[in-house]
Amino acid sequence: MIHRSIVGLFVVASLGLLLSENLAPPARAQEQTQGASDDRWQQPFTTEEIKQAGHKFFGGVTREFALAIEQLFSRYGRPNGYILGEEAGGALIGGLRYGEGTLHTRNAGTYRVFWQGPSLGWDFGADGAKTMILVYNLTAVDDIYAYFAGVAGAAYLVGGVGVTVMSHNQLVIAPIRSGIGARLGVNVGYLKFTQRPTWNPF
Repeated sequence: MIHRSIVGLFVVASLGLLLSENLAPPARAQEQTQGASDDRWQQPFTTEEIKQAGHKFFGGVTREFALAIEQLFSRYGRPNGYILGEEAGGALIGGLRYGEGTLHTRNAGTYRVFWQGPSLGWDFGADGAKTMILVYNLTAVDDIYAYFAGVAGAAYLVGGVGVTVMSHNQLVIAPIRSGIGARLGVNVGYLKFTQRPTWNPF
């Protein structure tokens, strides 16, 4: 569970303490690094596997969620990783979003990940939501620890489900949020993934 309060986020931000942390990407964990030629990364998940994972995680899969998954598979193919986690965020035109979850791969294990990022857009208030993130073109666990910017024209709503497609080099991620977090989710400017939790979204 996320243990940070939304109020705490904005107090820290207002005091400028976020910028005091080291802005360099987190050190790579050698024991988790996998080579690009490792065939464990060449076995993507099927549509049904992702839907089943979503069903267990969300406690059910809506028609809109299933449609969003199908659209992502149609445009980007089959992911070879996915993240299940929770987010908390708040915004007053511009805001912050923090999340934590578990990266699932087919044969290379599971890994704890954290993400942070500023949100942009005419959004107000605070929210918390479960989030599924599809991961494409993953060749090593360390690939995920990077900054991901939004892909132009790839943020949209399907009913009550928000989808934002983001990329870093060849790696593509697609956060999927439903309900209360959907609208703010499609306005996220970028996300930074780390091995450890941090207040610093930059």
